[in-house]
Amino acid sequence: MTELLQAAVLPPNLVATGLLVFVLLYWLTVIVGLLDFKTADLHLGGHLEVHTDGAHLPSGDSDWLNGALAFFNLGRIPLMVFISFVALPLWVGSILANYYTGNTSLLRGLAFLLPLFVGSIFLAKFLTLPFVKLFAALEKDHDGGAVALGKVCTVLLPATTDQLGQATVHIDGAPLMLNVRALSRALAKGESALVIDYDAQRRCYLIEAYTMG
Repeated sequence: MTELLQAAVLPPNLVATGLLVFVLLYWLTVIVGLLDFKTADLHLGGHLEVHTDGAHLPSGDSDWLNGALAFFNLGRIPLMVFISFVALPLWVGSILANYYTGNTSLLRGLAFLLPLFVGSIFLAKFLTLPFVKLFAALEKDHDGGAVALGKVCTVLLPATTDQLGQATVHIDGAPLMLNVRALSRALAKGESALVIDYDAQRRCYLIEAYTMG
C-alpha cells in the first residue's frame, strides 16, 4: 500500500492522481450534501449546453459535437459520473505504465497519458452503459409530475434558489425521490415543503416552505 501511494505521487503520475483526487473530493461533497451530483452536467439537444449551477453556456451549431458526446453517453448520464469512470482506469494505467517502464520523468509520463486517456474514455463508454438505463428511468420520475405537484415533501438535501437539493414525496404510500430547488428561501434538511412546479430546463421541481397545520 505504501509503495502504491509513493508511486501515485511520482512526477509522471501526478496528473492522473490529481484527477482522481478531484473526483474523490467531488463525490465526498455530494455525500455530505454540499453539491448535487448534477451540479456539472451536459444537456444535448439542437445545441450544446453546459449546465453548472443553473448556468447554460451555448456553443452554437455543434451537431457533430453533440453526436460525439452522445456516443460516449454524455447527456444521458451526469458528466461527473462519466469523468469518474475515466479517472480510475486512467490512474491505474498511468501507475502501471510508468512502473513497468521504470519511468520517473514528468514529460514521458505526459506522453503516456494521451493514449491512456483515449483508451480510458472508450472504456468509460462501456462501463457507463448500465447507468444509461438507470438515469433514463430516473428521468421518468418527472412523468409523474402531475401526481407530485401539490404534494408535501420532506427535504433530504438542502436546497436554495440556486443550489439543487433532494426531497422525498410519498405517492400512494411509495416514496419518490425528487431533485428540487427552492422557490424563495433556502430549505434545510428535514423541513417540509410543497411541490409547486416542475422546471423542465433544469430538470428539477420547485418547492416552497410549508408549515403543517
